[in-house]
Amino acid sequence: AHHASGIHQINGLEPPHTMKWAEKHRVTILHIQPGQPQQNAYNERYNRTVRHEWLNQHIIENIEEAQDFAMQWLWTYNSDRPNMGIGGITPVQKLRMAA
Repeated sequence: AHHASGIHQINGLEPPHTMKWAEKHRVTILHIQPGQPQQNAYNERYNRTVRHEWLNQHIIENIEEAQDFAMQWLWTYNSDRPNMGIGGITPVQKLRMAA
């Protein structure tokens, strides 16, 4: 299995337990340079999409409810929603084309 060898950290203020976890798992904490949000553009785009398309649309009462909303959104995102970045098809269609 492939495991990440580095984690991008935005503000550089890691709590001690995070640093201990990273050291134990041999994960390097990589810092994004101040004033360079494009270094984290993929994550920022994803976070904005999640907030806009489902997180801000609901009052979430517990973790199970959050997980249900996330799974519903993920299924729709991958199976029903055309993605203009891959030619106006869904990620599932793109995967089938590659198989």
